[in-house]
Amino acid sequence: MYSKQETQQLKKEFWINFSEKYPRKWVLYDTKIKDFSFKFYVDNKKAQVSIDIEHRNEEKRVAYFEKIEALKNILEEEFIPDLVYQKNFTLDNGKTISRIWVEKTGIAVSNRNDWDDVFYFFNEKMNAFELFYFEYDEFIKDIE
Repeated sequence: MYSKQETQQLKKEFWINFSEKYPRKWVLYDTKIKDFSFKFYVDNKKAQVSIDIEHRNEEKRVAYFEKIEALKNILEEEFIPDLVYQKNFTLDNGKTISRIWVEKTGIAVSNRNDWDDVFYFFNEKMNAFELFYFEYDEFIKDIE
């Protein structure tokens, strides 16, 4: 078991190693859509790459989600199979967002032997999400 400080240091090393292995600028929050972002997540059980739609206006949040859901067949057949879609996903802080994600289980950020698998997973899935987004961003943005 790691102390809180050791865990923070390990995660810092993880992200530094990831950025060194895959040195590129990810879209992440720079989608040009308010509260619509791409995220990486890893803990001691799983790694995830997701699209998080956190718009305060529920109608707009749901509209963006439904735009992506309308492209589900294309997204899954051409970019990323096995996605999970959740229109109303509750975060630990109680906030409701919409999330579309893919995950890899059976890994642990605390196990350095898993890092290359996670790095590859992150790179492959985030790259696919970004390619999808660049191709369909005008359609997704048009919710008015």
